[in-house]
Amino acid sequence: MKPQPEESNGSPKKLKEMSFLDHLEELRSTLIQVSLVFFLLSVVCWFLSGQILELLIDDLPVESLYFHSPTEAFMVRVKLSFILGFMVAFPFILYKIWSFISPGLFEKEKRRVFPFLISSSILFYSGVLFCYKVLIPLVLKMFLKFGTPNLNPLLSVTDSLAFVGKFCFTFGLVFQLPVIIMILSLMGLITPRFLLKQWRYAIVGIFFVAAILTPPDAISQIAMAIPLLVLYFGSAVVAQVVVKRREEQKEDEDSAE
Repeated sequence: MKPQPEESNGSPKKLKEMSFLDHLEELRSTLIQVSLVFFLLSVVCWFLSGQILELLIDDLPVESLYFHSPTEAFMVRVKLSFILGFMVAFPFILYKIWSFISPGLFEKEKRRVFPFLISSSILFYSGVLFCYKVLIPLVLKMFLKFGTPNLNPLLSVTDSLAFVGKFCFTFGLVFQLPVIIMILSLMGLITPRFLLKQWRYAIVGIFFVAAILTPPDAISQIAMAIPLLVLYFGSAVVAQVVVKRREEQKEDEDSAE
């Protein structure tokens, strides 16, 4: 059950456990809020979907995209609206998920949540942008080179949007690695020193993940593995500094008592 803080006559906050029905009611409320915000933002994005679709196509290394049925262009714009709605609503969705799964937090603990939410959102958008600006053009150019003078591409806008959306979303998720490492380190489940010592296994594991999540070509696999390696070692070093400072603060507080 999820406890919630409760004040008691100037004494430290006590935790009052929620009943099972209260827990379900909170889950229902969270899902309604997330769905409503997601839907409203998707509706707003619908009115901009035409212009955004044109911008997306202009940035791709293709002359043009085509639709092959009367309803395909409409459905593509609907799907794009939902994709954009999710991306815009991502910080709010992340906050609501965290608010639900986390236990009742004291005021000091709540202040620590927001840096993680902000960092996670920035990393998500950075991963999407990196994939769209760097990886997608490289992969498309490579695959289009397999054509011949008599074999020319006639790319469907539906398939192309699915291809781009899949990889951008994947990169947004894998760029959450520093946040995951930091949380696990602060929880004491792993130590930054252990992560740095296991660097050989980390390199192998990252290239293995990149091989699974990208097309079967070396360019896209390397393009995903390199930023993941930078994020892994960079976040391990930062986590080591943060954990060390936290331990020093705890020692100072214990000695002061």
